[in-house]
Formats: sequence, structure tokens, C-alpha cells
Amino acid sequence: MQLVFATNNLNKLKEVQALIPSHIKLLSLKDIGCFEDIPETQSTIEGNATQKAEYIKQHYGFDCFADDTGLEVDALNGAPGVYSARYAGEQRNANDNMDKLLAELNHKNNRNAQFKTVIVLQLNNKQQTFTGICKGEITSTKHGEKGFGYDPIFKPRGYNQTFAEMNLSLKNSIGHRGKAVNLLVNFLNS
Repeated sequence: MQLVFATNNLNKLKEVQALIPSHIKLLSLKDIGCFEDIPETQSTIEGNATQKAEYIKQHYGFDCFADDTGLEVDALNGAPGVYSARYAGEQRNANDNMDKLLAELNHKNNRNAQFKTVIVLQLNNKQQTFTGICKGEITSTKHGEKGFGYDPIFKPRGYNQTFAEMNLSLKNSIGHRGKAVNLLVNFLNS
């Protein structure tokens, strides 16, 4: 079986490749010659994942899956949410996004947050959705060099490290994307 993972994010691709069994050949957008920006114009995380998966199926004809992930912060009524990647602007700069978020939480006591990943699979002209959530809190400063996005300021519940301080196997075993990918893999294996 081969599937396209509809992402241009090499960090996400690396994380997901570590979780997909070897009998599934994972193709990147580059592998199928897709170099354009896939639209992400929906108002929900689920909507963006669906839009990306449908785009690849319609324009390239491949069975595929796409994900969208958002960081939802309680004290900010779920923001940045679907706008997580562009929170501080269209440049999609992780440090700018983290700095903006930390500034907005500066005088707030409630730092509870969750990462939410939704994966939409387009397979044999059917669509399946898989959701992974990881609850935790936003730290007051950045910690760690690993990971990407908001990882240096997100500490999962029950751990004393941020995602950026964890090795990839630990992050994948407890994280939102790992949980969603495991549901996807279980479905593909059934």
C-alpha cells in the first residue's frame, strides 16, 4: 500500500514516518510533484485537514491523508487554534508565534492548553477522520531545542519537560500527532 502524506512540513513528515509501519509506503508531496501551497481556508482544524486531503485526491488522484494541528489555550478561549501556524502573521515564524502567545499569557494564571491533531484519510473513495489530543500547559519561557512549532513552550500533563526537551519516541508515544497517527495505522491494519 502507498499513501501520500499531504504536508510540506518536513518535521511532521519525519514524525509520522517514524510511526507508519514499513508495509505502507509513505509518499511526500515532493514525491508526487506537488509543489504548490495546498489551500487551508477553513475555519476549523477538521475542515483544513479535509480540504487538504480532498485537494490531493482531486488534483493528483492519490489515496492520501492530511493533518491539521492547533494549539488551543484555555485562557485565550481556544486560540490560536486553527490559526496556530499563522498566529503572529503570514510569515509562519515559530518564534514569533511563541513570543506572541507568551505575551498574551503574561499575567494569566490559567496556562492550561491542549494540542489537537486531526487526520483525514482519503482511501478508496471513502473518508475517515482520526483525532489525537494531548493536554498540558504553556510554560512561561522556552525550553529545549528539539521539535518544532510551539514545542519549546508546551509541557504535556504529567511530565516535567516540554515537547522540545523530549526525544522523538517519547513525544510520539504521548503526543497529539502520535495518537492520531496510531488511530490511522490501526484503521489501515484492520
